[in-house]
Order: sequence, then C-alpha cells, then structure tokens
Amino acid sequence: MTRRLQIVAGLTMVVWLTLAASASAAVPRTLIATDPFTNASSQHATIVEPDTFAFGSTIVAAAQSGRFFSGGASGVRYTTSTDGGATWTQGTLPGLTVHNGNGGIYERATDPAVAYDAQDGVWLVSSLVLMPGATQPAILTSRSTDGGLTFGAPVVTAPFLPGTSYDKNWIVCDNHATLAGPRGGPNPKYGNCYTTWDDNGMGNRLLNSTSTDGGLTWGPPVPTVNLATGLGGQPLVQPTGTVVVPSGNANLTQIIAFQSTNAGATWTAPVLVANVQIHDPAGNLRAGALPSAEIDAAGKVYVSWPDCRFRPGCTSNDIVFSTSTNGTTWTAPARVPIDPTTSTVDHFIPGLGVDPSTSGAGAKLGLTYYYYSNTACGGACALEAGYIQSNDGGATWSSALQIVAPFPLTQAPDTSQGRMVGDYISTSWLGGKAFGPVPVGKAPSRGMAFSLGLEVPTGGLFSTSRGLTSIDDVAGAPSGAASTAPGAITRR
Repeated sequence: MTRRLQIVAGLTMVVWLTLAASASAAVPRTLIATDPFTNASSQHATIVEPDTFAFGSTIVAAAQSGRFFSGGASGVRYTTSTDGGATWTQGTLPGLTVHNGNGGIYERATDPAVAYDAQDGVWLVSSLVLMPGATQPAILTSRSTDGGLTFGAPVVTAPFLPGTSYDKNWIVCDNHATLAGPRGGPNPKYGNCYTTWDDNGMGNRLLNSTSTDGGLTWGPPVPTVNLATGLGGQPLVQPTGTVVVPSGNANLTQIIAFQSTNAGATWTAPVLVANVQIHDPAGNLRAGALPSAEIDAAGKVYVSWPDCRFRPGCTSNDIVFSTSTNGTTWTAPARVPIDPTTSTVDHFIPGLGVDPSTSGAGAKLGLTYYYYSNTACGGACALEAGYIQSNDGGATWSSALQIVAPFPLTQAPDTSQGRMVGDYISTSWLGGKAFGPVPVGKAPSRGMAFSLGLEVPTGGLFSTSRGLTSIDDVAGAPSGAASTAPGAITRR
C-alpha cells in the first residue's frame, strides 16, 4: 500500500469520512457532469476546468464542455446538488453558443466561475464567450433564481469592443449582511457582486466590474489605479466589505494582490505576494502557475499555487500558499507537505477551499490537486488527483489521499498549449465536508476519442488529522531557476 492510499502511521489518528477505499483503488467517486455536445469542430466527450461554490445545503459546479483545440469549448455544463452533495442534477447554460440548439450567438464558451448572491437568492455563473477562431470575446453572466437548478438567458457583463481580448474572468458576491470591525452595523455593500478579468489586448490589463442588483446589470470596467496587468485574478470579499483580489502577473512569474475598499469604484495598485518558481510538468501538460484563492470567516485570505522553490534543482513542484489578513502584507510562501521534497512527485493545478464557517487557528482548508508520481514521466505521463486537509489554518496537514488513480494524459483533450484538464480546479466546503470535482479520463467508447467526465468524491471528504508538518518549508530554501514565460499570455 502506498503512502497516498493509507493513513500514515505514527501520526494523530486520521478518519476519512467517505466510503471505504481498497488498498489498490482510489476513493469512490460520483460522476456529476458529462459533455452532451455533438458538433464536429471540438473534442468530445470532454469536461474540463471546473469551478464550484457552496452556500447553505447547495453546491453548484460549472465546467467547459466539448473543448476546442484552439481555445474555449462548445458550451458550459453546470451541475447542482441541493441536498449536501448526495444527489446531482446537470444541465447546460442556455444562450451562450450556437451548438445543440443552445440559443446563443457565440461559437465557444470558456472559463466558468460560480458565485452566490445571498441578498437576492441568485446563483451566478460568469463565462467568457468567443466567436469563431476564439475571437471577439465578451463576458456574460448566467443567473439562477431557483436554487441553481435552471439558469436563464445570460446578461452582458463586458461586451466585446474592438481591440479587446478578454481572458480569465472570475466572480464573487458580498454575502456579509453586517460589517465586522469597530464600525459594525448593516453592510451597505451586502449583495454587491464583483467580476475580475484581464484584457490581453492591453497586455493583460486587469479590469473589474460591479453589480448591485443580483447580476442583472454591470458597471463599466475599472482598472487599478496604476493600470496594472495580470492573469487569473480571483476576487474575495472580507467581512469589512473590502474586496481582495489575488492574481498572477501577466506572465505568471509572480503572485500579486490588489483591493477595493469602496465597492469597486477604485482599485489599488497591486502588491507583491511572492515571486513564482515553477517546474514545467512533463508530457506537454497545460499547467501554469495560476493561483487558487479562498477566504475564511474572519477575512483571512489564502492563496496557493504550484512552486518548485523547495525542491533541489527545481525538478518538481509542491503546492505552496501565502496568507494575509489585510490584502497588503503577506506571509512567506509555505509548503503543503504532501510528499517529502526528496520524492519524485510533481504537484500542480491546485484547487483550494476554506470552510467558510471556520477561521484563524481553527480554519479548515481542503486542497484538491493533480500530480505525476514521477516527474520524469516523459512521453508516458499518467495523471492522478489527490486531496489533503488542514484543520488549523495550514499549520499542520493530514496525510494525503489519492482520489483518482492514474489515467493516461492522452485521455485529456489536446489544446494549443498542451493536454488539458483545466487551468484551474476548485474545492468547496458543504456541511463540514470538502467537495473537489475533478475531470477524470477513462478509455473512450467505440468511435470516440475521449471519455473525460467530471467526478467528485462520493459524499465529500473530511479528515480529523492534525500533525503532518514539513521540516523544510522555509521560503528561502534552495531551488533551481524559475520558468519565465516572456510577455503577457492567455489561458482560454
């Protein structure tokens, strides 16, 4: 039995609340979304790049469905559980694309991100839509008023304008009815929703828009005060109403963060969270240093990304994270101790989730991620997925759990930037358990090139473990040279 499939001996006892897994198999999973599209211009059956959000007893996930080689997908597939993750209902966001009678005018949709507006009781999915050839992008927001079971026609968040080239949109809503801190009282920003994206046509300039009516209408795009550039910004709202946006810089060689204290009217210049040192995974896998960010109940922000700084010679990546309580000062990157730094394991594409009912030293963090068991897998790479948890704000971690056994990288769709399961994945907490849906490849049916569906650990995951720490998680540990991609890039 490998370390990934067992509870590590000698540590505090770990209890994994999921159906029992055998020594030779990954944990039981439930298939929650598949690709229904049939257009010949994209790759079927493929589901990639899921995001999730949970509120109350409901969790909604959205993902690209039917991936195009040159960017985007045939549509956005969503899947919803209203009973704490026990059962799931899937559908396709209407009005986005022309495929399968979807009712839209666009050829492609991509980059789905999910949010919930508690004031208005509305579920929101932000999507980037593209015309043929991945041109003329616009950002649309789909709304559900029946608990995420059905979505209506989308509204425009950011229309296409000549010269624009939008990318990597993300959405969040302020669900704090009252303000924290000395001012207290009702929160005037309660119900505000914020979308962040970048414009590659302007060097990946970071832009932000605000809605005050449940996503029905959106304000004009607002840049940071210094016209900063970046990629993959993920807005988060603190209990004070401050919006903090961790992001990559334009070429993903740094993690940065900026914020707004006035409901999105203005946005500060970014501060540096950390320089990125990344090992490019083998097998022509599409896996950059996009951040995955979350927030606890007290407003502490966590941002994670793949990084090789703790590995001698930068030969493989760990998942590292930094935290901030104010969005301006950040801790030195710490390593999530999934494997020893002497191992051959390469970790990437993190999806970090924080239990929103917890905070501080009691904050529960769940991290879903992909990995190669051997970083030098060359042309025979097999993807696996794992999960690890902290019950004390990242001070200690449980043992790592394999949730997906190896499947050939060739079972993931191909893109102009490599084989793809997603530029990002996501983990959300619901009822005290973590749900991290991941695309999983299987041998395709006759006549099909792929069989990649969206699966989630059945019933969610939770560990009682504390105590697994890293003895070499000092940010200044030796490492090799960082990967430096020149110029601004796109990740559609």
